[in-house]
Amino acid sequence: MAKIAIIGAGFVGSTAAYALFLKKVCSTIALIDISKEKAEGEAMDLEQGMLFVPGTHFSYGSSYEQCKDADIVVITAGLAQKKGETRLDLVRKNAAILKEMVPKIVEHNKSCIIILVTNPVDIMTYLTIKYSGFPKERVFGTGTTLDTARLRYYLGEYLNLSPQSVHAYIMGEHGDSEFPVWSAAAVGGLRIDNMHGWSAEAGESCFQKTKNAAYEIINRKGATYYAIALVIADICEAILSDEGKIFPLSTYLENYYDEGDVCLSVPCALGKEGIRRRIQLPLNDSEQQALHKSAGVLKGIIKDIVE
Repeated sequence: MAKIAIIGAGFVGSTAAYALFLKKVCSTIALIDISKEKAEGEAMDLEQGMLFVPGTHFSYGSSYEQCKDADIVVITAGLAQKKGETRLDLVRKNAAILKEMVPKIVEHNKSCIIILVTNPVDIMTYLTIKYSGFPKERVFGTGTTLDTARLRYYLGEYLNLSPQSVHAYIMGEHGDSEFPVWSAAAVGGLRIDNMHGWSAEAGESCFQKTKNAAYEIINRKGATYYAIALVIADICEAILSDEGKIFPLSTYLENYYDEGDVCLSVPCALGKEGIRRRIQLPLNDSEQQALHKSAGVLKGIIKDIVE
C-alpha cells in the first residue's frame, strides 16, 4: 500500500493529512515538522479517529528519514502569506528553506514524486527541480488547481449550476498574473459565451473574485487551508490510482507556446509516474499574451534568485 509524507505540520499540512485520511487515499501518512512535538500532536489527534476511518497508519518526526519509502512527498513547509503580502513576497525566505530541505529528502528517497504547495509555488517548483535533480515529470506544484476550483465555484454560483458541470481553467502563475481561459470554457458541452445570461462582465467579476479569494480569506481568518487540503488529496489519489485525471499544475515548460525554462500552470494528466502529459490548449491571442506575461514575471524572479 502507498505511503505519503507531508513536510510541514502546520494548518495546510495537517489539514491535508486529515483529507487524505478521510478519503482513504493511502495506507501510511508520515508527518514531518521542525517541531517534532507538533508533528506528534497532529498524528495523535488523527490516529484517535481510526475507529471511524480505519486503515491508515500515522508516523511522525522531525527527521527527513520519514520520507523513506514514500511514494509521494508533499511539501507544505515554509513561511505563510501574511495580511498585505503577495505570494511573491515570500520567495527569498522560502527559497532558502527549500535549498536546505530538498537534498535531505533526496538523501532518503530518490524515487518519490514531489508535490510543492509552499508559496510562491511556481518558483518553489522550479527550484525543487534544480535542487533535487529529479525528472521534471516527478516534481510539480499544485499550481492553479485551487484557483480553477474557485473560478468554477463562482461561475456555478452565477449560473446556478454545480461547479462540477462547469469546465474552465485558470492558467499561468498561481498569483497576480494568472489568467482565465475563456476560449475553452464550457458548460455541459456548450461554450460558456453561448450560455443564457452570460456576459463578459459576469466572467470578469467571477475571475476577480477568484484572484482575490486568498487575500479575502486571509484578511478574515489569517490563512487558507481547507480547500487546498482537498486539492492535495485529490492530486495524490489521481497519482496512486494512475487514472490520468487532468489538473492545472505548475510544471516545467519546454516549448509551450514558445515558453520554456519556467514553471507555471497548464493542464496536465497525472499518473503513477507523475505528469503523464501536458495539454496545450488552443489559446487565443490575448490568452497567449497573458501566458507570456505570466512567464515573464516568474522568469524575472527566478533570474534574481538563482543568480
